[in-house]
Amino acid sequence: MAVKTFASIYVGSSDLSLDIYEINGKKTFKKIDGISRIIELGKDTYNNGCLSIESIKLVCDTLNDFKRKMKEYQVQDYRAYATSAVREAENSEIVIDSIKRETDIDVKILSNSEQRYISFKGLVAKYENFHQVASKNTAFVDVGAGSVQISLFDKNNLIVTENIPIGALRIRDYLSLIGSKSGKLDQVIADFVESDIFTFRNLYLNDKEIKNIIAVGEVIKVLRKVMPDIDVSEKISKEQFDKVYGRAIKFSPQELTEKYGIPYERATLILPTVLIYKSLLNNCKAEDIYTPNVSFSDGIAASYMDEGSKVAFSHDFSEDILASAINISKRYRCNQAHLDAVADLALKIFDSVKKINGMGKLERLQLQIAAILHDCGNYISMHNGAINSYYIVANTEIIGLSHKERMEIANVVKYNIHYLPSKESIEAELGGCNYITIAKLVAILRIANILDKSHLQKIEDVNITLKDGKLIISAVTYDDISLEAGLFEARADFFEKVFCIRPVLRLRKSL
Repeated sequence: MAVKTFASIYVGSSDLSLDIYEINGKKTFKKIDGISRIIELGKDTYNNGCLSIESIKLVCDTLNDFKRKMKEYQVQDYRAYATSAVREAENSEIVIDSIKRETDIDVKILSNSEQRYISFKGLVAKYENFHQVASKNTAFVDVGAGSVQISLFDKNNLIVTENIPIGALRIRDYLSLIGSKSGKLDQVIADFVESDIFTFRNLYLNDKEIKNIIAVGEVIKVLRKVMPDIDVSEKISKEQFDKVYGRAIKFSPQELTEKYGIPYERATLILPTVLIYKSLLNNCKAEDIYTPNVSFSDGIAASYMDEGSKVAFSHDFSEDILASAINISKRYRCNQAHLDAVADLALKIFDSVKKINGMGKLERLQLQIAAILHDCGNYISMHNGAINSYYIVANTEIIGLSHKERMEIANVVKYNIHYLPSKESIEAELGGCNYITIAKLVAILRIANILDKSHLQKIEDVNITLKDGKLIISAVTYDDISLEAGLFEARADFFEKVFCIRPVLRLRKSL
């Protein structure tokens, strides 16, 4: 049985960590060693807007230590990710370049949605009871140093996911001055947290009651040290959590360090973290908090295995991405029957030309999301629907997609209606997006969208074949489609320019 040694490197907001895993032929992974170092990068970024030279040097020195550990274990492959502290720093590109020069380690900056998606993969991979817990109304809550991600599940289906900028480190540093002046730091933080959680409840929960909370994040593991005398396995009841809250209020960070052996930097994050969960418990009316022993590094390992299809997960992650997009479309009152029809036609066209389109699973998913969201801007104004749709997609997080991938979708939605200029004329505004990918997906979406221009789904039994340099779209219609047929040729012209293939519409009247 072949065993591969893999390393997860996490450049977080409050610490850096290295975890070594064995990946074996049974499609499983096991952690065999790990080290970490507390470096509060978030303190630099959230207070000053950039990482200091001293912090960058500490990061490079630590990563070089990690390299020596990786060599000791003969690591064959690795993934290294940085999150909000680097992502939000004004000098993020300089940081990544410095790391590469000083350590030869390639660190990728994750968007928030990518970060939470990886964390979620780790939860599904390592937490055996996930589907059982998530079968009821459940909130998956990831409290980080910089923000809190809340994802709502019902019957194992992702309902909504939202990021709130009230992370433990950010709260501690932002409000410490106010708290020290007032002498009531706990109440100041509680009021600050409560306002955002209350807003989230009003926007997404309405009268829905959350039964369970699944809590992940580095500080969750520390909380167990605060309650050694409380009988806790993987679940904390509301009554037990109240005891933890009492201790977090009673003891100062220094006292927590002395009493429970918690690193001081971690101890300073306990009160903000506890207050976030307490607010969630109060607003969601949850009964229990589940605290599975899952780290972000576990998510990196799970994501790595998922990349190469090395493991068969019981959970379909792509469905969570689509669910996120569908919920956005519902929020903006889109015509779901029309979206379903356009998405179905678009995917059929994509699959018909897959041998020549040079695109893969990611682009197919982007096309499907573009079809789902192409009309959402009409909710704001039908006069500039496509432009509004662009801004909605560009500024709304879709779990699992990078910023670049989401911006490509936003441009597809925009140019589905508007003229697509040359690459040279819009290169600056594309911001690194792939122009050819946008053009190809626009060409496909335009054809699919125009075939349901009336929003009445007038064609059925669609069959699409590639033959003799033409894309033959054969369908049965039960109604007059003069509108669709009349507008089809102009869209066919653009499709032919992009793919060098002429779409041809062949219709048969249904009796």
